[in-house]
Amino acid sequence: MGIEEIKALVSSHPDFPKPGILFQDIFPVLRNPQAFEDLISLLTAQIKEPCCKDGQKVNAVIGLDSRGFLFAPMIAVRLNTAFVPVRKVGKLPGACESQSYSLEYGNATFEIQKDSLKSGDRVVVVDDLMATGGTMTAACSLVEKIGGVVAEAVVVIELPALNGRQKLGDRPLYSLLQY
Repeated sequence: MGIEEIKALVSSHPDFPKPGILFQDIFPVLRNPQAFEDLISLLTAQIKEPCCKDGQKVNAVIGLDSRGFLFAPMIAVRLNTAFVPVRKVGKLPGACESQSYSLEYGNATFEIQKDSLKSGDRVVVVDDLMATGGTMTAACSLVEKIGGVVAEAVVVIELPALNGRQKLGDRPLYSLLQY
């Protein structure tokens, strides 16, 4: 199944979770085993090409709470590397580093366990959606605070009209689907 067939499975829901938002629902893709398999394969191939060339290695795949958790662990297994969660504040045990950020409809804080990466570890940060860029930018900043290097940010869906990509600065971003 190709990108266009996967895109056709994504459903749109106007005025969710609040008026004026057009929500792109990825869950129909996950209900189709072949589409889900192909989605993970496409994302993994994208990461292997730019991030693993010239013998470079991805040391960890970072998944963002919560829908990034649907994709990042499977990608990590396929890359034979670690999965590291970035969670909402108060959800991880031990010493954590935190980063606050603004959302389209409020504020939030992410955390990562301080010992989850070594200085210089190359990571890929994975989430389901890039809207205004606040969530992904906060996660990338958090990785960098504990010494990681963002090799690439990867999302299933990007909403280019919201200019979230600009917030990432020089960090590379790959999005499979754009709406």
